[in-house]
Amino acid sequence: MTPPEIKVDIEIGTRRAPGWRERLSAYVRLMRLNRPIGIYLLMWPALWALWLAGDGRPPWGIVLVFVTGVVLMRSAGCAINDYADRDFDGHVRRTRARPLAVGDIAPREAVGVFVTFSLLAFAMTVLALNWQTIAMSFVAVVLAAIYPFMKRFTHVPQVFLGGAFGWAVPMAFTAIDGQVPGYAWILFASAVIWALIYDTQYAMVDRDDDLKIGIKSTAILFGRWDRLVIGCLQVLMLVMLAVVGRAAELGWVYYAGLGAGALMSVYQQFLIRAREPRDCFAAFLNNNYFGMAIFLGLVLDYLLR
Repeated sequence: MTPPEIKVDIEIGTRRAPGWRERLSAYVRLMRLNRPIGIYLLMWPALWALWLAGDGRPPWGIVLVFVTGVVLMRSAGCAINDYADRDFDGHVRRTRARPLAVGDIAPREAVGVFVTFSLLAFAMTVLALNWQTIAMSFVAVVLAAIYPFMKRFTHVPQVFLGGAFGWAVPMAFTAIDGQVPGYAWILFASAVIWALIYDTQYAMVDRDDDLKIGIKSTAILFGRWDRLVIGCLQVLMLVMLAVVGRAAELGWVYYAGLGAGALMSVYQQFLIRAREPRDCFAAFLNNNYFGMAIFLGLVLDYLLR
């Protein structure tokens, strides 16, 4: 009979290398293409800004550039996030099966994905947009690169995420108008606050694990005041979006969209009332419909003029 230790050596020696399907699946999971919620949350502020800057008729070529850029930069951001968290994800229930945590992807490969996709997004900007937008794209790359590491140093990494996700707003105005009006910066600030809202809900899912491994987040910072702070931020964001609507001279249809968004905010408060991880994650996902409601209000308001 073969000794147990020899059996182990034989099994290891004959282990089949992963095929191209397994490798492709690992890269898809690394970039979260199987979970597009991050693409949607990054997309909505960009679309809000494009429709406002284009007075309801943004150039379709620019829209295509921004939509493609969102997919590329979100994929790059996920890759660098997993690289930053490679020593922590294995200790968190929700992330322990991520490709770097289980060894399906090497750390250098994740960095390679980040660099490659960032360069693709930058090249597309250079080829299709004006020099002002090209200059602003450097800020977008820097924000995407530093955000994943901020949770080591500050309890408000969500602010950096908001900056990265919301930076598409001034870029959209620059791409279409060559300038960023005052109310566009209010829209950018509202996008930052929105990210602070939904990423705090997201962080509430992992709060217990994060406390154990020393990861910082607004969910930990806010503590038992988390629901109250989120509620105040939701009100503030809705007020700021109303100010944007007034500055852009939008009509009642846009405000109906804001009303729908307000109802969704109330629903999110209902979901997180007991701070159950599954319900907090459902509240996070519901923000996709919030962003959609604001966008539909914008589109329909311009169409019905």
